[in-house]
Amino acid sequence: MLLAGEADPSLAEADIAYGQPCPRDILAHPSIRWVALSTAGHARYDALEFRAAMKERGTVVTNASAVFADPCAQHVIAGMLALARNLPSQLRNQDGPRDWRYLEDRFTASVLTGRSVVILGFGAIGRRLAELLAPWGLRMVGFRRRATGDETIPIVTGEDALLEALQQADHVINTLPDSSTTRGFLDQARLSRFKPGARFYNIGRGTTVDQDALIQALERGSIGAAYLDVMDPEPLPPDHPLWEVPNCHLTCHVGGGTVDQDDRLARHFLGNLDRLEAGQPLIDRIFS
Repeated sequence: MLLAGEADPSLAEADIAYGQPCPRDILAHPSIRWVALSTAGHARYDALEFRAAMKERGTVVTNASAVFADPCAQHVIAGMLALARNLPSQLRNQDGPRDWRYLEDRFTASVLTGRSVVILGFGAIGRRLAELLAPWGLRMVGFRRRATGDETIPIVTGEDALLEALQQADHVINTLPDSSTTRGFLDQARLSRFKPGARFYNIGRGTTVDQDALIQALERGSIGAAYLDVMDPEPLPPDHPLWEVPNCHLTCHVGGGTVDQDDRLARHFLGNLDRLEAGQPLIDRIFS
């Protein structure tokens, strides 16, 4: 859950704002040269007024995508492998009836090799995912609104190409951030185009998915399974239907976390501070 920063009068004397500063404070203090966000998500700063003001002033805004890309990518892969190898049913069985699920889980298991994957969004997490999945021999394609030409896997753009890719994918991985253009992106129409039995993973933001439509698809069995690290709302209430949907596996927005997260954030900030003082481009620059 991305908590908003409170108003801070000391920003009036600052050149740099780190963490989750209040956007109104940033707008009120034109002396700030650099806004260094401590998260990958930046939805509350992604407003036309804010962007225009930062561009006019020459204020650089960065996030911390480089800190979270690797754990998020590995978290998705953990989910992919767990579902492929029937680990959820095996582990639940150990804590439950302790049946010998040999026939049920041995002969319904699968591998990732040779499967088709669609990665929705191709920012830091999508790029790292593609790197880590490459040795598995998967057929990967990414979706972006506009290709930049430096992507490491084939990219599709446009609605028709997206729907065709979804129809062929064994695994659909959502890395989309929250924004005015991505909210509800995976709606009933797009979810209905998933290949029967496809598995869906969300490491982006819960707001990008029509959760009611996803629940219906899982209950019908048209989507084989879902692995969600993000939901809407967060925290997810204990009585929310997602907790009990068949073949829906939830983790509590832990995908980007590591035991040394704060140390890595500090190193990321200090590295960018060195670049700022040297007049070099900053890592994870998102706009201005």
